[in-house]
Amino acid sequence: MPKEHKVQIIPLGGLGEIGKNMTVIRYDNQMIVIDAGLAFPEDEMLGIDIVIPDYSYLLEHKEMVQGILVTHGHEDHIGALPYLLKDLDAPIFATRLTLGLIQSKLKEGNLDSIKATVVRPRDTVKLGVFKVEFMSVNHSIPDAVALAIHTPMGTIIHTGDFKVDHTPVMGEKIDIHKFAELGDKGVLCLLSDSTNVERPGFTMSERSVGHMFEEAFNSAKDRIIIASFATNVHRLQQVITAAYHTNRKVAVVGRSMVNTVAIASELGYLDIPEGTLVDVDEVINLPGNQACILTTGSQGEPMSALTRMAMSDHRRIEIQPGDTVIISANPIPGNEKSVSKTIDLLFKLGANVIYESFQGMHVSGHASQEELKLMLNMTRPQYFIPVHGEYRMLIKHAKLAEQLGIPRENTFVADNGTIIEFTRHGASIAGKVSAGKVLIDGLGVGDVGNIVLRDRKQLSQDGILIVVMTISRSTGAVVAGPDVVTRGFVYVRESESMLEEAKDKVKQTMARLKENRVTEWAVLKGQVRETLSKHFYEKTRRRPMILPIIQEVE
Repeated sequence: MPKEHKVQIIPLGGLGEIGKNMTVIRYDNQMIVIDAGLAFPEDEMLGIDIVIPDYSYLLEHKEMVQGILVTHGHEDHIGALPYLLKDLDAPIFATRLTLGLIQSKLKEGNLDSIKATVVRPRDTVKLGVFKVEFMSVNHSIPDAVALAIHTPMGTIIHTGDFKVDHTPVMGEKIDIHKFAELGDKGVLCLLSDSTNVERPGFTMSERSVGHMFEEAFNSAKDRIIIASFATNVHRLQQVITAAYHTNRKVAVVGRSMVNTVAIASELGYLDIPEGTLVDVDEVINLPGNQACILTTGSQGEPMSALTRMAMSDHRRIEIQPGDTVIISANPIPGNEKSVSKTIDLLFKLGANVIYESFQGMHVSGHASQEELKLMLNMTRPQYFIPVHGEYRMLIKHAKLAEQLGIPRENTFVADNGTIIEFTRHGASIAGKVSAGKVLIDGLGVGDVGNIVLRDRKQLSQDGILIVVMTISRSTGAVVAGPDVVTRGFVYVRESESMLEEAKDKVKQTMARLKENRVTEWAVLKGQVRETLSKHFYEKTRRRPMILPIIQEVE
């Protein structure tokens, strides 16, 4: 019997979460990868810098990977590439600005020899059995594209992050004609951005923010400080334009912001009038009504420039009474508390802070419900997979598709690692592959797991107690100690009697073990830990991490 051919869609990240987007399309023994992004750590991931997808499935089948297709240059779509490309030698296909941002990240990771191809909207590339068309979409960064992946089983459309903006600040409008043309020819499956599915109506045009900037710049009597996402090049352009029209000079602060402005202006994506961009030292010496500072920190990140200014900890810029601070971004879910704290600190320093979304200083880069309906109606897919969103968003997007006539059984609300398989007979869930989170802590990739995080959580909640003693190798008697050292558990000067009791209990435990001729180190340490844990819980209702250290002498 001849082998049945099949197409598989395997999301490795981006489902049931915001960020770390990565999807694999497989046909028999050939694969392509769409995006490789990162996510920021959740509150309980103590000490973790970033989170990337578990791409072990790709490494197990690395000889099958034909290429990596990147939809746009945001961190949640390119942030994992420096890690992935250390382990996987595959060519990258991306638009010019996207590739510029990727190459900057790869240089930091000492990865200079990658195979990269610049593509433009309406370009087509052939990767094994796959023929991929790039289609222009609007987003909060230029050069964003959707993908039409033509396979022997049918056409798969991946929207990437998108919205419909009829008056973009720069670049092309969304290629409505191409989406409709593909819909007329027949689309096997649509994977569509779900980030804004909870918002009714349409997402406002990016150009509307420019008008609000002009008003704010005209009315501000003193310095203007604007915080935005570093990669929102459209927003950066509108700040620079508003500053130029109101005779203000602009200084850029924050490493990622400086990097983006340099790359975008070099590649022609930013139009900066001569003399508008100046150094920070120059702008802080200008009269307030001639100064504008463009900075990172719109998400209240602890080490960002705006947060440091708010805490009076920035080495060059101090917030002054009368400064107008504009936060041109909505908090990412989970960042609300840190953003609120930053805003409070700015108000305390006498700044006028503009941050509410109704004030028009920010619009989303993602499609709202009516645009999502438009995408579904243009492409008219046989099957539908909502992507890029938390689980409730995927469910709402599935319900939206059902309202437009896509049968519920033809929509797959999946988890990361799910294999959605298409054959001549239909589509079904065909198992799972390894997928999850890889935690990056400093230079360590994946070496911090649940056990280490559990220990960090325990240390952060109840502290640590170390008990040190020396025993005789021949007799098993305690010849020195026990000494107790604590950090983050109790204030030693006020707890001396409790700690002395603890030492006595350790001596009693060691004496009992000696009588019973117990000499195994694991048993000795375990008994000491159990004794102290019980003692301290009775006294304090706390469970510190207890580390017994036992030395032997002759």
